[in-house]
Amino acid sequence: MYETQKDIATPRRTKEIMDKYGLSVKKSLGQNFLIEPNILTKMLESAGVDKETNVIEIGPGIGALTERLARAAKEVLAFEIDGRLIPILDETLAPYNNVEVVHSDILDVDLRTVISEKFNIDERLLVVANLPYYITTPIIMNLLESQLPIDGFAMMMQKEVAQRMTAEPNTKAYGSLTIAIQYWCEARIGFIVPKTVFNPQPRIDSAILILERREKPLVDVTDESHFFPLIRHSFVQRRKTLWNNLTKVYATTPEAKKTLREALEDAGIEPSRRAESLSIDDFARLSNSMVAFNVRTIAVEETDKKKKHKNK
Repeated sequence: MYETQKDIATPRRTKEIMDKYGLSVKKSLGQNFLIEPNILTKMLESAGVDKETNVIEIGPGIGALTERLARAAKEVLAFEIDGRLIPILDETLAPYNNVEVVHSDILDVDLRTVISEKFNIDERLLVVANLPYYITTPIIMNLLESQLPIDGFAMMMQKEVAQRMTAEPNTKAYGSLTIAIQYWCEARIGFIVPKTVFNPQPRIDSAILILERREKPLVDVTDESHFFPLIRHSFVQRRKTLWNNLTKVYATTPEAKKTLREALEDAGIEPSRRAESLSIDDFARLSNSMVAFNVRTIAVEETDKKKKHKNK
């Protein structure tokens, strides 16, 4: 039955659906509809989607990727924020009994409860999505930091963002986002998606990013709540040295600067280096040393002072 269904991801079928419902894209939601089915075939192959795989999809649009997931995966749960698309999805996905569409922003959903109720936690679970630029990083980081039982991700996103997530040290694209992704996942770019296969056509090309969740983080850190802010602070001004960036938030007094220098020496890292030259192992050593030497941000120190004052 599924084989007889016409692919949504074609110029003609997409136009038919949009004309029927008088649908126009919402620029505020970064909507661009894919009109080349071969891209979806390659995407699912890159992600290894099969009948033993359950899928959470973010932003199904008019159902082009969703129908392909329905054919290839075991169960599909899709979250769509745009209420105009819900009746369209009810129609385009009607032939498939293994798909459920929820009208909600993925960031507002209690995914841990949803996953436990909807899926067997012993089965493979992937997050698959065609993400607009403005929400790509918040969604991915939210899902990773939530420590949900998700085995991997297959994300279509702007090429530059995917390159940032897979960059190497000492490159322009390398930054705090790279390290955060690397900490939790093995990341690779499946392939580049040309801008010409979308309606409307975006200004730049996209890429398929494949993330496979590690069994445990790549490096051992004493305190994740210190590790990730440290990375962000280190890259605030990329052209400045690590010392210049870190002293602004960790050491504003001579005594604090002395302690920070001792922590850097303990980690074996020269203060004159730039953040982009440090590997994730370097940042892990530095974070652990700073925790050991009790080097904390000014914000944390101020909070502690207020707590002490309040308790007097």
